[in-house]
Amino acid sequence: MNFKDTLVASLVPIFLGFGFVIAKPAFESFPPILLMGLRFIFAASILIWWFPIPKGFLKKIFIASFIANTLQYSITYTGLNFIDASAAVLLVQTEVPFGVIFAFFMLKEKPTLRAFIGIGIAFIGVYILTGSPNLDGKIFGITLTILGSAIWALGQVIVKPLSKEINPLALVAWLALFSGPTLILISAVIEGDTISYLSTAKFNHWLIAFYIGFIMQPVTYGCFYYVLKNNPLYKVLPIVTMGIPPTGLLAAIFLLGEKPTSELFIGGGVVIFGVIMILYKKKEEINL
Repeated sequence: MNFKDTLVASLVPIFLGFGFVIAKPAFESFPPILLMGLRFIFAASILIWWFPIPKGFLKKIFIASFIANTLQYSITYTGLNFIDASAAVLLVQTEVPFGVIFAFFMLKEKPTLRAFIGIGIAFIGVYILTGSPNLDGKIFGITLTILGSAIWALGQVIVKPLSKEINPLALVAWLALFSGPTLILISAVIEGDTISYLSTAKFNHWLIAFYIGFIMQPVTYGCFYYVLKNNPLYKVLPIVTMGIPPTGLLAAIFLLGEKPTSELFIGGGVVIFGVIMILYKKKEEINL
């Protein structure tokens, strides 16, 4: 990966880690699925006008948007609603081992022996992490967060071929256009009382919604798909994923006042060590 792509990729965890954490206070006004619907509607509203309809790709974009956006974000952020942000930001690191697994089966990208061991270590870290007192009795939130990570990884495998055919920001725009209204509809059915949530939301929570929709979504995924277009997934993920835990943890501690436990730090450290083993490989390593 060249210097320019590395620099662009480094912006992703900064905006994403911060945005992931500050979304949690907004749940006081907006339930998770509704907040994600607003996120994508806002993103689409400023981007869609700049790009023509990607004829011939609409069906693929819709499928990708349903998996990578609609399904994944509704599950992940619902999970975040039930657990501390500091724990969630570490649990979502399982996106990497899941990504390797899906890439192997769907893109025929063979993992190295080291990566295979790293997957095992990462999930051992998840087991340790879930023993944290902060997560006691919160298996539902833990399960949703990990499931969301798996769906995110699947979504990126599906999106990757599209990123080579469509302008990165155009892809962000059309994925958002399809997923935003769908999420709002799902929220109305599952979470209910949509109009009431919107009319009574606090001003600072609207600011959070504006940030994740108008700034975080276009910047992070525009950068991500731009870099993904020209580089293998295993080269992009180290920069993106390794920057999220420190950004997210610092935001959770200083902005939300959370106090991560020793189990969380130990388990999170083991997860990150496993992720590093997966992502950083030498040329001479043997593929499985």
